[in-house]
Amino acid sequence: MLLKSRTESTELLILKSLHTRLNMPEKYKQQYFSLKKGYEGELLFDSLTEKLDCECIILSDLLLKINNTMFQIDSLIIKSESIYLFEVKNFEGDYYYESDRFYMKPNVEINNPLNQLNRSESLLRQLLHNLGFNIPITASVVFINPEFTLYQTPLNKPFIFPTQVNRYFKKLNAISNKLDGKFKILAEQLISLHTKESPFKHLPAYEYAHLQKGIACVECSSFSITVEGQKCICKKCGQAETVVSSVMRSVDEFILLFPEQKITTNIIHDWCNIIQSKKRIREILKKKLKIAGVHQWSFYE
Repeated sequence: MLLKSRTESTELLILKSLHTRLNMPEKYKQQYFSLKKGYEGELLFDSLTEKLDCECIILSDLLLKINNTMFQIDSLIIKSESIYLFEVKNFEGDYYYESDRFYMKPNVEINNPLNQLNRSESLLRQLLHNLGFNIPITASVVFINPEFTLYQTPLNKPFIFPTQVNRYFKKLNAISNKLDGKFKILAEQLISLHTKESPFKHLPAYEYAHLQKGIACVECSSFSITVEGQKCICKKCGQAETVVSSVMRSVDEFILLFPEQKITTNIIHDWCNIIQSKKRIREILKKKLKIAGVHQWSFYE
């Protein structure tokens, strides 16, 4: 049973938009690609957990706090015999393990995912204790990318490799113990403690004037969009989308980037750029949003 699904973080969504509309500094481009790749790996992991038909509760992407310390959990599967904690890594390429350190070949040290796993496990155990639950935790790092190889792997480390993932879930699925009501209560408590917005967002400075205006293609992010009747057509990939959907998607993007700005016909007309008629923009906003204010001071929310 999936009780909490996964969504793209605000940080990833903003970086995705800025990557399309702004020439970001290289470090933010790398940050965007890293977050994007990580999210894709987590979605791949979710596609496997969705197939579980044993009695369990699945919680994805939790951001929790214990004693003023924040910690993140990629995926949690609650079963009667244990809580299964997963740190999902979408590493690609050749790596090696040496003296409790993690390296990308040929010789680049990266953060050992076991350190993050151990931290999350310890903090989760403390949080469970505070909630009145004494349940074993089985914690693992899952390497989800089929193009990943780790050399010199110690046998006693809680690693699940791409070739082992399917077998691991088959074994987990075979454990058919009943799940009583207290576990549902625990899951709901953890969801209620989830922090929706991470306080650790790292974003470049940006201003409205410096961003490229226009409607980006929903499929390829190109600005090669033309309006043909009721459709927006991408000349690069051929993707078609209704004008209404394209405008409202662009409105959502504007709100994401500028949450303090009021939504007006003029600003959205300028933001979308390719819709020539302000009247058309106004009619879409009136249909999809609630109008506030009067005359030239009116805006939408």
